[in-house]
Amino acid sequence: MSVNEAAATTPIQPVERPILCNPYAEPTAHWEYNRETGIAAKMPGRRPAEYWYKQKSTQRGQAILEFAEGREPLVIVNQLRADVAHWRSLNYEGVTPITRELLQHWSRADRPRRLFFCQLEAVETIIYLAEILRSNRKPRFKPEFQTSDIGLLHDATGDESLEPLVRMCCKMATGSGKTVVMAMLISWAFCNRGRNPSDERFPNAALVCCPNLTVKERLQVLRPDIKDNYYEQFDMVPHRLRPLIQAGKVLVTNWHFFAPSNPHEEAGRTSPAVDKGDESLESFARARLGDLFERLPIMVLNDEAHHCYRPKPAEEDEGRAPREEIEEATVWIEGLDKINNALGAGKRGVSICVDLSATPFYISGSGYAENSPFPWLVSDFGLVDAIESGITKIPRMPVSDTTGRPDPKYFRLWAAIDAEIEPGQRLPGRARKPKPEVVYEKAQGALIQLSRQWKERWDQIQQASPGQERIPPVMIIVCDNTDIAEVFFRKISGETTEEIVTLEEVADVLGDDADEDEESAAAPAKKAAKKPKARTSYGQSEVLADFANTAARKHTIRIDSKLLAEAESEDKSKTKPEAAEALRKVVATVGRKGEPGEHVRCVVSVAMLTEGWDANNVTHILGLRAFTSQLLCEQVVGRGLRRLDYTPDRQTGLLTEEYVDVYGIPFTVVPFKGREIDKPAPEDRPKNHVFAMPERAGFEIRFPVVDGFAFALKRNLVECDVQKMEKLVLEPNREPVATFLAPTVGYQEGHPSQNSTFGYTPQDRDRYYRETHLQTIKFQIAQKIASDYAGQDFGKDGATRRVKGLLSRHQLFPQLLRIVDEYVRTRVDFHGCDPCELGLERYVRLIVERLESAIRPDASQGEPPLMPLLNRYKPIGTTSEVDFKTTRPCRGTERSPINQVVLDTDTWEASAAFRLEQLAQQGKIVCYARNDHLGLAIPYEYQGIDHSYEPDFLVRAANGKTLLLEVKGFVDNQTRAKHDAARRWVKAVNNWGELGAWDFVVTNDPQGLFGDVAPMLG
Repeated sequence: MSVNEAAATTPIQPVERPILCNPYAEPTAHWEYNRETGIAAKMPGRRPAEYWYKQKSTQRGQAILEFAEGREPLVIVNQLRADVAHWRSLNYEGVTPITRELLQHWSRADRPRRLFFCQLEAVETIIYLAEILRSNRKPRFKPEFQTSDIGLLHDATGDESLEPLVRMCCKMATGSGKTVVMAMLISWAFCNRGRNPSDERFPNAALVCCPNLTVKERLQVLRPDIKDNYYEQFDMVPHRLRPLIQAGKVLVTNWHFFAPSNPHEEAGRTSPAVDKGDESLESFARARLGDLFERLPIMVLNDEAHHCYRPKPAEEDEGRAPREEIEEATVWIEGLDKINNALGAGKRGVSICVDLSATPFYISGSGYAENSPFPWLVSDFGLVDAIESGITKIPRMPVSDTTGRPDPKYFRLWAAIDAEIEPGQRLPGRARKPKPEVVYEKAQGALIQLSRQWKERWDQIQQASPGQERIPPVMIIVCDNTDIAEVFFRKISGETTEEIVTLEEVADVLGDDADEDEESAAAPAKKAAKKPKARTSYGQSEVLADFANTAARKHTIRIDSKLLAEAESEDKSKTKPEAAEALRKVVATVGRKGEPGEHVRCVVSVAMLTEGWDANNVTHILGLRAFTSQLLCEQVVGRGLRRLDYTPDRQTGLLTEEYVDVYGIPFTVVPFKGREIDKPAPEDRPKNHVFAMPERAGFEIRFPVVDGFAFALKRNLVECDVQKMEKLVLEPNREPVATFLAPTVGYQEGHPSQNSTFGYTPQDRDRYYRETHLQTIKFQIAQKIASDYAGQDFGKDGATRRVKGLLSRHQLFPQLLRIVDEYVRTRVDFHGCDPCELGLERYVRLIVERLESAIRPDASQGEPPLMPLLNRYKPIGTTSEVDFKTTRPCRGTERSPINQVVLDTDTWEASAAFRLEQLAQQGKIVCYARNDHLGLAIPYEYQGIDHSYEPDFLVRAANGKTLLLEVKGFVDNQTRAKHDAARRWVKAVNNWGELGAWDFVVTNDPQGLFGDVAPMLG
């Protein structure tokens, strides 16, 4: 039995819980399949980077017998993974201060929209290569990927007179956020260049290239000059660095942009008499780049970069890739070569070239080994890793059926159909493909069964509460050829089209043949007029009534690959048919409310869907073609794996499971969820749609978006209401005050010490206590605060702005010392520790942060009051813009501008919302809103790290005051720092006064909310 035959009969075993890893941390485990037994085992550690390939097998030099799949490690990727992890542990030694600040900003766990580990690692890898290795800096460890290895990333042109492109490719699964990575890289380059204008390592212009019009439209979010760009949506840079982003320029285009101009064309017309010759490299670059030319060298970001390579002659038995593929790859890469060499010999026009793709592999007929990776691949987080981290949906696949066969029929459906077809059921010709009607007959059972599962899902959505989304799920059918696709479309949609030719038209055609020479000039117009008319009729679906089309609404669409390719092209020499653009708009908007594709429920296509497909409501996929490699399986199923919701489970920190049911696509290297074919699939939770209700516009709550605070002293007079500050509690349970040691010989498992400390040598801090005085500690704290106020213009991210102009530090210090003394005497709980324990750095830092948050200018003595620094781009936030979906449980509202309250716990938020509704009925408050996706975040610092705090609720009281309400049980030192920051926010916003009066209240028990809130409502 051959390798492939053995694999085909091996029952593939599913895994119960495919999601193993936290999406925001480096993977700690992975599934590994045994190719002989089909059993998956959970393995510790991260999966090594590797790729699958097809290897020709021969026997004794005879003809090729079969193809066997194997896998090889991605050496460069694995080396860089280790080096970047080591470099990360050293806090990114060797980078600029701006780079370090950005990396820390992106890594923050309290970001409103956290970034995935795969996004961070991709960016870290590019920065490590650019700022460390390519800058000839030596890291403080022996790297596995050496500076001398950079040559491996050169994509040589073949012309020694031209500089090669230095390409760095990041492999990222569909749905893992490649566009966000591009925004991060642009932010990194623009901010560094803005701060150091002469440092050309950091470009201040970026050229973003992609394969088609749909992707180009979606990448416009990378332009800093447009509304709702990613730099604002994802809080890409700290507030104070945002102007640096605006100083850069981004051009988004597709590969047609690089097409060489026709030397015989002028003013839009082509003539043999015109011969301008070939464009020089400089003129080519100037004509394509425009203003960007003056900013060379630039950054190039290639999206869907597997289309950008240098084809070479293929081996005879491999044939050639389609002409369109070769043309696209050639035009794209040669255009980049011309821009890279536009500045002349020895100079590069492209300083950084980053490729992003889910499948950066060579295709069959490209001239390279099929499925082999681009040699400049430096980072890898593929589909398997994404599934195990919950970043994509989980494919749910057949594991058994009533036939009793070890490999269920619908797992390898095409092979099962092909095996059942008789010779007379095949089409003539060398390929001997099965007749389309026969394929439908053989696949009808699978289609009906999968359609019923779709129906269950749709019925569940229809029965959902008014707050839950009602966008229909989508089923995709991927066919082997257009004839099969046409049959399935007709059966599923009930839509048929037939040509109508009248007797008069027949007579006209016969008459034209007789005098065609006499009227040759008018022939094209007459032929167009005589084109047979088409009549479309709409009947019943033979599969599911919900899939049937009508003249008013298309529930099932068939993607004409050729027509869609014309629509996606930006070749200005060709006129696009209106039908092509209409089809593109439908395909590009599947699942989007209010768009042309909103009502699509079934998509019939040939091969894969085009890049740019980002529908996240795909729930079922049926494969009706041969799948010759695992790469092809991943590419097809990848079109249906985009998630609907990215809210992690509060208990586990993992993303919750979302599924897509897959028939006919035989995964063997991807962790999937099994389900028995004759049993209904487990219910997928419908998504709750949380949105602001237009009819409740009167309940709208507006709030300032505060990035920091203006702290300007003219007379060096400050005040601090110490008694309103949160207490500081020393924590000897976290920071031991004594350690006991004993001699150890040998090694044994278990704990190193026992319950009793008798006979052990103690090591404690008695000497430190004897030599340290509490008054000295107070002096040091006051001195630290005075130094901060006197010596800084800005905090780390602009959270607190210090304004120059202090007259003298000695005027400020006595006031600060009195404040520190009062705080230590009255607000520190020593918890039985020696008072000098307060001198530890962790406590000193906490006191400094607390007091700097609470100290304010003494307005009663003529100092300017503390004022908020509003967000430059969005100074005012509002509840009227809330619109998101979540799998978390929700509770309906009556006195909120938002239709539902999202519940993070089973009782706390629900109880608080219930009490707030009661207060509204009693007339004590007007309305309230849950602070979820509002954008109300309060900046604060804790243990030297910048954070953001989001209070639970906004409450508008009947007396006109607006409350920040926090519902909190356990209170630790970080929670206390949040509360102090909220009080500072309230003080500054009240001083500003543009949005009325504000207050902050904490309740430790929702049931006691009346008593906690009542004093604020008087």
